[in-house]
Amino acid sequence: MGGHIEVIGAGRESRVIYKRYHTPRASAQLLALQAGRTRLIATGMDKDAARTMIQIAREDGEALPVPPLDLGLRVRELRKARGWTLEQAAGQAGLARSTLSKIENGQMSPTYDALKKLAVGLEITIPQLFTPPATGQITGRLAMTRMGEGAAKATATYEHELLADVLRKKQMLPYRARIRARKMEEFDGWVRHDGEEFLYVLTGIVTLFTEFYEPIEMRRGDSAYYDASMGHNVVSLSSEDATVLWVTSVV
Repeated sequence: MGGHIEVIGAGRESRVIYKRYHTPRASAQLLALQAGRTRLIATGMDKDAARTMIQIAREDGEALPVPPLDLGLRVRELRKARGWTLEQAAGQAGLARSTLSKIENGQMSPTYDALKKLAVGLEITIPQLFTPPATGQITGRLAMTRMGEGAAKATATYEHELLADVLRKKQMLPYRARIRARKMEEFDGWVRHDGEEFLYVLTGIVTLFTEFYEPIEMRRGDSAYYDASMGHNVVSLSSEDATVLWVTSVV
């Protein structure tokens, strides 16, 4: 696939690269990526930093196995949450009381028709019948990071400041970054990692380079949201280093 760093430039040259990326092969790779059939890993000087920061956010936070859902218990919980008796719920769903009782007690596997009636009666969708309820525990977690007090992590092209670093098992990784890089050649390949990413320009002017789109110039207040497994790099265009806020999902 096209897109080696040494041939990426600005202006007319970048448009040539853009056309190369939109070859049938590149389009197929993009579709495969979007469909989840291609797993890309970080490459280049900043890939290690990106991977390390995500590992920090994941620290002690690997997802625990989800136990199998007890459909009967789930139906009972949904019924009781509405304050309904067996008779009331059965009437709402158009089922016999004995049928609903057997479903709740695991003595009967409901047919698809019965599942549809249950969903309609409970005013939910069929998939919601099989979705475990979210934990009722409120963690009340909060972390406040004062300006300049985030955990510093510098690379050749970016100076990162990790925010809310004291929290573990985060679902998002927020960090402020000073963009040192001024040209694409300063990167040793694309930065890529799992998840999605939100970019917000705080100061200065930057160019967002991505693997499948033309370069985007962004100024203070501009933002972008993109698939982080797609190659991406950011360079400063302003005389002083631009600063941005990045929020990366932790998957």
